[in-house]
Amino acid sequence: MCLLCFLLYAENLLVLTVATKQTEGFQRFRRSAQFFNYKVQVLGLDEEWKGGDDKKPAGGGQKVRLLKSALKQYVDKEDLIILFIESYDVLFASGPTELLKKFKQAKSKVVFSAENYIYPDRKLEAKYPQVRDGKRFLGSGGFIGYAPNLMKLVEGWKGQDDDSDQLFYTNVFLDPEKRCEIRPSGCYAFQHDLTQGVNAKKLPCPVMCNMVSCLLQLQLNYLGNYIPQIWTFETGCTVCDEGLRSLTGFKDEALPMILIGIFIEQPTPFLSQFFLRLRNLHYPKRRIQLFIHNHEQHHLTQVDSFVKEHGKEYLAVKVIGPDDEMENAEARNLGMDLCRKDPGCDYYFSLDAEIVLKNTETLRILIEQNKLVIAPLVSRHEKLWSNFWGALSPDGYYARSEDYVDIVQRRRVGLWNVPYISSMYLIKAKVLRSELDQGDLFHSGKLDTDMAFCHNVRNQGVFMYLTNRHQFGHILSLENYKTTHLHNDLWQIFSNPEDWREKYIHENYTAALKGKLVEMPCPDVYWFPIFTDTACDELVEEMEHYGQWSTGDNTDSRIQGGYENVPTIDIHMNQIGFEREWYKFLLDYIAPITEKLYPGYYTKTQFELAFVVRYKPDEQPSLVPHHDASTFTINIALNKVGIDYEGGGCRFLRYNCSIRAPRKGWTLMHPGRLTHYHEGLPTTKGTRYIAVSFLDP
Repeated sequence: MCLLCFLLYAENLLVLTVATKQTEGFQRFRRSAQFFNYKVQVLGLDEEWKGGDDKKPAGGGQKVRLLKSALKQYVDKEDLIILFIESYDVLFASGPTELLKKFKQAKSKVVFSAENYIYPDRKLEAKYPQVRDGKRFLGSGGFIGYAPNLMKLVEGWKGQDDDSDQLFYTNVFLDPEKRCEIRPSGCYAFQHDLTQGVNAKKLPCPVMCNMVSCLLQLQLNYLGNYIPQIWTFETGCTVCDEGLRSLTGFKDEALPMILIGIFIEQPTPFLSQFFLRLRNLHYPKRRIQLFIHNHEQHHLTQVDSFVKEHGKEYLAVKVIGPDDEMENAEARNLGMDLCRKDPGCDYYFSLDAEIVLKNTETLRILIEQNKLVIAPLVSRHEKLWSNFWGALSPDGYYARSEDYVDIVQRRRVGLWNVPYISSMYLIKAKVLRSELDQGDLFHSGKLDTDMAFCHNVRNQGVFMYLTNRHQFGHILSLENYKTTHLHNDLWQIFSNPEDWREKYIHENYTAALKGKLVEMPCPDVYWFPIFTDTACDELVEEMEHYGQWSTGDNTDSRIQGGYENVPTIDIHMNQIGFEREWYKFLLDYIAPITEKLYPGYYTKTQFELAFVVRYKPDEQPSLVPHHDASTFTINIALNKVGIDYEGGGCRFLRYNCSIRAPRKGWTLMHPGRLTHYHEGLPTTKGTRYIAVSFLDP
């Protein structure tokens, strides 16, 4: 048939669908229909759904009733072709012309979608005619036909709204007298199988799936991220700015109220920084309530300190501690329920303590995106481990989608309908009071807490979106976090190097690396910032907590040979189990500057000794002139002259040059052997601490 003829036929095509609620699935269906210029009539909108539920999944009779009523006005229109189709789990992949072409090829008055499995009554299988190819069993998810013929199809319906529509259509088809004009079709126009790719030319006209297979629904959601023209490499995301909720111009008191659920479920590094970032969120604290579940006795002091110092800044704070013995799922249910039952709560923001939330605009960004459930993308630093899955395996666990890596690495930027989110997400309170109003969202069979939550959300037909339109932060690695030290974060330089750097490396280190803040107070003695005050304080406190200071005698069993020529009162890094971490610090932060200041010395630095020295007037106030047993030495000041101690400093005798006011967190770096004969000047009051390393590149 000519293209013009098909275009004329397209004018006589009407799509009928049933949708009692305007769900996200329905909105997706309507968008795809509008894109391809389908004429759609929606039946039953805002009507109470009585066509079955989880207890009676067959159901669907309400759809037959609504269709029968709607067809009465079209019974005399013999040329009108009607497509009756689901809307919550359907999207169009091509236009009416292609659809009608395939309908005409079927050469039947009515064509039904076909399935591989019989449903809901398997006893009827023997009555089905055999087929040589394609699918054998009739499906009720979609069918197309001439209006008068469809009216004949449904005119015998006398069932209840919760009776099975599929069983009704099956019985009609299996009746030889009524079957003559009906054909179940496995053709390309109506199929439930979904491809793995996103090539629209290979997809059926309406892509649809039913609730028999959860995986089909997930594949449809995946395709819906791209089709029709939702995202392409040329255009990027074409719908990301649709339906936004602008917060511009809102006064603080008019902004939505958010309940933030904070979950500390296992020992977590950098928790103090977590609370600092929470406080720095660009959102008025008087519009935020906090629910904190701390499962760890180890973090009790940090949580209590935060609540004591800053709790009054927020609208309300509720803390569930380790002594309450509340498990993870129970606590997460409680957090959501607090928002669900509070009429003033507009959003619930779930935030796990291992999230490093660096984007201070996160709450505003997520609210403005205006989705029922949305998670900001975060992943482990320079890893593919993230807070979402792009697909599920047949047994409901992780599977990598074709686009997963591109989304994590932000080569594809947009909004993504995904089957699994965790760790950080925003939920509209209204959906907690409607589709997600069940009290227990975090249990489902043997699934873990996060998987159970996502399973239950998916089962209610609520989409979970992921946005990677902005940089939000990253996820900490918790695997190697030990709680056996006083300041356990010091040991995280391997597992979480970026967070270690942020906490412990001086903010001006990068400038020093570029040579902008490197001073030379004495010949060939370099001085530059390296540690934060926190690094200095925690290293000193760690040493004092260990407490086993040397006696300052020449006899020293800790070193090879057992004799120290120039003894100090000190603790070696290996005594507190910090030698490996200190070596990593030297390689990552000292060696790069060494290469610039002492050309020809390479990165693979070795160190003979690394230790923290303590000077006190009544203990060891000074150190006699000496050469260090090193190619060069670093000497980091760990506290402040004039505040923590008086006196002190270092004098290089050959040059008669002294540094009498070392800056806390700054290191002196100088040659050790031959040229730089030096002494430690007397500490006259208080206690002075320095960290020393003898280096041999």
